[in-house]
Amino acid sequence: MTPDGNRDTAAARVPVRGLTVLYDADCGLCAFLRDWLVRQPQLVPLELLPAGSAEARRRYPGLDHRATLDEVTVVADTGHVYRAAAAWIVVLWALRAQRPLAHRLATPAGAPFARGAVLAAARWRAGRRPGPRPGARPSARPEGWTSARADGWVYHPDGGWTWAPPACADGACGTR
Repeated sequence: MTPDGNRDTAAARVPVRGLTVLYDADCGLCAFLRDWLVRQPQLVPLELLPAGSAEARRRYPGLDHRATLDEVTVVADTGHVYRAAAAWIVVLWALRAQRPLAHRLATPAGAPFARGAVLAAARWRAGRRPGPRPGARPSARPEGWTSARADGWVYHPDGGWTWAPPACADGACGTR
């Protein structure tokens, strides 16, 4: 939006000429995906940079670098920052063979699949961490807490994310 409240259409015309993928270099899954990405034919060049590294901090001083260790973050050369599912979609969009998939995942019908893939990866990573991550944000939540979202996703600290469809008061639930 422009200062006068109008939509800024100039941003839509700025081409993306490169993407920097910030990944957790200490994560086996992240390293596997990094290696896979560098072997893929790219329509938009990808640079892979360890999250939280001195170089990442130098280039992107405004980012929350602790958060970049918890979820994949992609920075476009235009200055746009993508996180979580949006980051994976934009990375797939940069790859020649995966661009059609990225377009499907960016639709309302595909978004739950992209979000589910990111949540599954986060759960897999969490299961392989030996105790709290150095530099991680301390939790002020009591033992046994859960977090539920309106879309049906529920986080249990001992078991990760699960999806429970919202209950229907009249017994007839619509589908998305």
